[in-house]
Amino acid sequence: MESFGLKELRQHASDYVKRAEAGETMLITVAGRPSAILGPAGRKTWCSFDEVADVFQTGADPTWEADRGLIDDPIADPWAPR
Repeated sequence: MESFGLKELRQHASDYVKRAEAGETMLITVAGRPSAILGPAGRKTWCSFDEVADVFQTGADPTWEADRGLIDDPIADPWAPR
C-alpha cells in the first residue's frame, strides 16, 4: 500500500481521490506515523424486485408467537400521548 504525508495529500488531493475512486487504497501519514486510510467508498448493493419478493415468499417465523410471549414488558407506542 502506498503511503504519503498529509502535506502531499493537500497538494494533490484531487489526484488521490480519483485513484481511490478507481479502487486503490492508500495510507496517509502525519509526522511519519500512520494516521488514516484513503480508499474507495463502499458501493450500495441494490436488489432486484424478484430477490425482494423471495423474502416475502418464505412465510412468517413459526416460533414468533412463542417468542413474543417471552417478552416481560408490554410494548409501548413511542408516539402515543402520555
